[in-house]
Amino acid sequence: MTPSFLAALTRRFSSDDLAWKPVAVNREQGRARVVPYVTNRAIMDRLDQVCGPENWRNEYCPGPNGGLLCGISIRLVREDHTAEWVTKWDGAENTQLEPVKGGLSASMRRAAVQWGIGRYLYRIPPIEARVDEQGRLVGRPELPPEFRPEPVEPRRLRPAAARAREMAA
Repeated sequence: MTPSFLAALTRRFSSDDLAWKPVAVNREQGRARVVPYVTNRAIMDRLDQVCGPENWRNEYCPGPNGGLLCGISIRLVREDHTAEWVTKWDGAENTQLEPVKGGLSASMRRAAVQWGIGRYLYRIPPIEARVDEQGRLVGRPELPPEFRPEPVEPRRLRPAAARAREMAA
C-alpha cells in the first residue's frame, strides 16, 4: 500500500456525497445541531475509483445484540507481486427506520472509517441548521471551509491486478 493509495482513500468528499444527521433538535426554535456523514454510494464509488471494483468487497455477519458487522476487504499487492485481502471490520445496531437496511448502511460506513474513508468528518463540530415542525432539515447545511475538499483532477488509480501485471513485465 502506497501513501498515494491511502491519500486517495482519505480524500475529502464533495457536499453532494454527504448527508446530515440531527443530533439534537429543538422544534420550538426550529433549529437542530447536525453532523455530516458520507453516503454508502459515495463510499462504494471511492473504493471503485481507488481500488477498482474487482479489488474490494464487503461482507456482513451478525453482531452483538442483534446488530450487524461489516468487513471491507481490499486486495493489496506486495512488492514481491503476491497479494492478499486485508479486511477491516466495524459494526452498528439496526436502526429504527428500515432496521436491516439502516444497520447494513451504518456498519459499512463505520467499516469505511477503519480504512480512513470519511474519518475527517468526525472532527467537524456540530453545525446549527434549520428544521421544520417534524424536525426534518430545511435546506442543506454547509461544511466549514477548513473541511471542504480541495479541487483535484479526477483520475482512476490502477487496480491491484493491473499494478501487479505492470510490475511483472
